[in-house]
Amino acid sequence: MMKIIERAQVGVMALGAVLAASLIAAPTVAAEEQTVNAYAAFEGEGKVHVTGEKTGIFVGALVGQLFVESEKGPLHAGRIVCPAMMQIDLENGMQAGSGRCTITAEDGAQVFSVWSCRGVHLVGCDGLLMLTGGTGRTAGVSGSGPLTIRTTSRGLVKTSSDKDSVTEFARGVLVLRGFKYRTPSK
Repeated sequence: MMKIIERAQVGVMALGAVLAASLIAAPTVAAEEQTVNAYAAFEGEGKVHVTGEKTGIFVGALVGQLFVESEKGPLHAGRIVCPAMMQIDLENGMQAGSGRCTITAEDGAQVFSVWSCRGVHLVGCDGLLMLTGGTGRTAGVSGSGPLTIRTTSRGLVKTSSDKDSVTEFARGVLVLRGFKYRTPSK
């Protein structure tokens, strides 16, 4: 179940990094496609629910800071918040997840995205992140690219009041390599 959280978190962070790069860190040319590399460190919290004899679902949110690679090192691009859901096969560890993200830049501009990934619980989740729009200076942004989510630490807390679920906490990184985006011409 932790793997599901990890995958969801990585996807969310990747999306945030890409959006932040297009909005803050990377210079844009009117209606020209740009390519960036970005990453996000995240923390996640949610519930893992047993949904079958050998299946579980993580439902929660991932939150973190986005960074875009530049010639002078990583540039802070904004904050990302991503509600996420991951399905986990408790027998073989396979997982599949999806979610949406909102990335908010320092000036309040926002970028929205959707993501999905597949992988192995506690190993990683690989998939795709797609931009769906934005506000302010990012209105009309579009793009997509590969994402990888890796969890670096996690923990479970079982509460006595809920016998069919556990609360999960996780930290990790989301990586976007070769993410392509386009901003509308102004």
